[in-house]
Amino acid sequence: MKKQKGKKRPARPQPRGPADKAAPAAKVAAPPTKPELAAPIPEPPEPAVVPGFPIVGLGASAGGLQALEEFFSNMPVDSGMAFVVVTHLHPDQPSMLSELVGRKTAMPVTELKKSTIVEQNHIYTIMPGRNVAMFKGALQPMTPDRTAPLSLPIDYFFRSLAQDQKDRAIGIILSGTGSDGTLGLKEIKGALGMVMVQREESASYAGMPQSAIATGLVDYVLAPAEMPAKLVAYVKDAYGTPPRVLAREGVPQPDALQQIFVLLRARTRHDFSQYKGSTINRRIERRMNVHHLDSLKRYVRFLQENPAELDLLFKELLIGVTSFFRDPEAFEALSAALGVVLSKKPDNYQARIWVPGCSSGEEAYSIAILLHERFAARRRPVNVKILATDVHKASLDFASAGIYSEEHVAGIGQERLSRWFSIKPEGFQVAQVLRESIVFAPHNLIR
Repeated sequence: MKKQKGKKRPARPQPRGPADKAAPAAKVAAPPTKPELAAPIPEPPEPAVVPGFPIVGLGASAGGLQALEEFFSNMPVDSGMAFVVVTHLHPDQPSMLSELVGRKTAMPVTELKKSTIVEQNHIYTIMPGRNVAMFKGALQPMTPDRTAPLSLPIDYFFRSLAQDQKDRAIGIILSGTGSDGTLGLKEIKGALGMVMVQREESASYAGMPQSAIATGLVDYVLAPAEMPAKLVAYVKDAYGTPPRVLAREGVPQPDALQQIFVLLRARTRHDFSQYKGSTINRRIERRMNVHHLDSLKRYVRFLQENPAELDLLFKELLIGVTSFFRDPEAFEALSAALGVVLSKKPDNYQARIWVPGCSSGEEAYSIAILLHERFAARRRPVNVKILATDVHKASLDFASAGIYSEEHVAGIGQERLSRWFSIKPEGFQVAQVLRESIVFAPHNLIR
């Protein structure tokens, strides 16, 4: 097959970008959050069909070129997948990425200059200074939002890939500093996709792999050369056979599924037997595919022999995606409604809010900010009490600490960021006055 060629350069530059200029002082474990897309994704210029094959997004930064070369040197040219490489490239310098990757594979390599419908057994790379999004099976080059405080091209693509391709989205995070890609992998996992991360000791820069691994949601941690074989095996198991029907609404559940619920309840004290059947099907089957298990009975045995898998299944069943002011229009409407409510209340009125399913706290803090702003706008003493609850203790502990990395606060406007956060060595600390407004507590709505 013919490879695309570019101009020869005297040196082989490593992908780099804003996140590589200085490594953060400390890594902050990533909560289930994501920033909003910098700009709406437009319709493709020609009709596109959502492809029926997996699309693999590879995110890399400093040291990522070597990892990409090792990966594609070992990837079969007829895997049936498509690959989109997203790296941190200097916006003012030409890129040789397509040519360098093309030297390691017989697959066609295309630098994305226009809307492109994805094809199997093809590799696509971004241009310097551009983002890329997935929309209805087509890759859309996008101009980044220059007003955003941080450029996160990997998170940007992973999010749109998850939204567009659902369970056929696969994300791979390779060498790099910072934590770009961590928020996007949460989106991929929430859509029932799969995530691989480069083993830390094999990475030239371990910041991005460490941040991703800290979520506890990564399916495989491997060296780049080991990834292709595992990826091919996973795709064969996940998409090569019809989906299994493990549970049906209103139909008695098989004994093996009941045994899984027993094991989960003993481990977590939560009963999943009344969960929606389709959700149970997808989540359990995904874990079975990860371990190449073809029957519920084998998976039960695997759970009994590997209690840590129960923790991973528990997380999988509870995956939620959140961020500060995640739905701007909804928060604008809420702010306006709060203004109307407060205008009719006496000066000593206490605003009391319950945020069920608060996850890692971003929604609760966003509502607290709105309330404080509304009280201040009416020149009233702030009197706010928010109860934020969730079943997941680790998320509650994270929320109570109120410390978020630079990537996690990227979607907050600069004015609010300066007013409600302070910079600490560990990350961005939520203001004490907001933390005092909220009580985080464990609670199960069903129980």
